[in-house]
Amino acid sequence: QVHLVESGGALVQPGGSLRLSCLASGSGFSFSSYTMNWYRSHTPGKKRELVASIFPSGTITDYADAVKGRFTISRDNAMNTIYLQMNSLKPEDTAVYYCNVLGAFGRGTQVTVSS
Repeated sequence: QVHLVESGGALVQPGGSLRLSCLASGSGFSFSSYTMNWYRSHTPGKKRELVASIFPSGTITDYADAVKGRFTISRDNAMNTIYLQMNSLKPEDTAVYYCNVLGAFGRGTQVTVSS
């Protein structure tokens, strides 16, 4: 079973930047073998939307249209960690951000963009 822990969420002004991290662990879990994803949910209990994905090698990434050109997903396979660099943040980016793999999600980290 995989365990995911997100961190890095904060209150930031519009136009600002944040970097989220997600540490993955678990007995028998081979981090470098799996595509990892970031999701977000604007309202607790509402459906999460896929924000970004990164293939195992880290060379292939994909983004939701709403964040293309502003967010960058990356991974460190030696550290079992993925990152989400978020630039030019907008109020509509306010959400709880979750790390995902193999159907599992972490508890999320809150990002609030407000002046």
